[in-house]
Amino acid sequence: MKNTFLAFAIFLFASSITSCVILSPKKYKALLGTKDSLYTAFNEGQIKIENLEGEVKKLKKDTALMAEELRDIQSRYNDVDANYKKLKNNSSSEITKLSGDLAAREKRLKEVEEVLRKRDEATNQLKEKLQQALLGFTKSGLTVDIKNGKVYVSLMDKLLFPSGSIIIDDKGKQALSQLAKVLKEQPEINIAVEGHTDNQKVNNLGQIKDNWDLSVLRSTSVVRFLTEGEKVEGVRMTATGKGEFQPLAPNTGADGRSKNRRIEIVLSPKLDELYNLIK
Repeated sequence: MKNTFLAFAIFLFASSITSCVILSPKKYKALLGTKDSLYTAFNEGQIKIENLEGEVKKLKKDTALMAEELRDIQSRYNDVDANYKKLKNNSSSEITKLSGDLAAREKRLKEVEEVLRKRDEATNQLKEKLQQALLGFTKSGLTVDIKNGKVYVSLMDKLLFPSGSIIIDDKGKQALSQLAKVLKEQPEINIAVEGHTDNQKVNNLGQIKDNWDLSVLRSTSVVRFLTEGEKVEGVRMTATGKGEFQPLAPNTGADGRSKNRRIEIVLSPKLDELYNLIK
């Protein structure tokens, strides 16, 4: 296209030169003007052609990039399609497996709920039996309560021990004997005996150095009476001393301190079945 346009321009120029010999000055100038216009148009055409060639190169580059992106998209689509087909093929077996797992979990949950229901039922029955057996000692500071699924038999120290002593008196032995009858009928019950004191300093008690000692020794006295005197199985029993650190009432007055000086016998059902289910 370039060569054709140039040849045509030269032809016109040559013709104009040949004609100059016989043309008037006015026509000659007109031909020169035409020549200049042709050269100007030629240069503008050249610039346009170069611009178009640049755009063509850019379009080719963009097309190559788009083709590369298309190949990448196609590759990702193929991966997604393959995963979808794999999931589709495995979905039935996975759903069946998940359904089986869910059914097994629901079954275990119901079993745990049943064990807890039985525990609560047994705890309430035990409380009723103890209240009936120990009814005659309630006025002497004995209470029976349920807390956190356990039965708490609380005996104020005046019901069991002379002041500052760790030796159980006759009235205390009577109460513990009634308690032991119920405990021996409930072999599935664990027994924890806890000694508690007020915050008053212990003085002149010989081997007893402080409230820790007093609470522990009173607790072991109760355990020893229940196991040796009443033949409650020792393997079921635990003796602990809490000292002054778990009061029921403020130690600011005589009534509060009296409530805090106590023996608590904590009865809890054995939960081996529940623990096995949880495992």
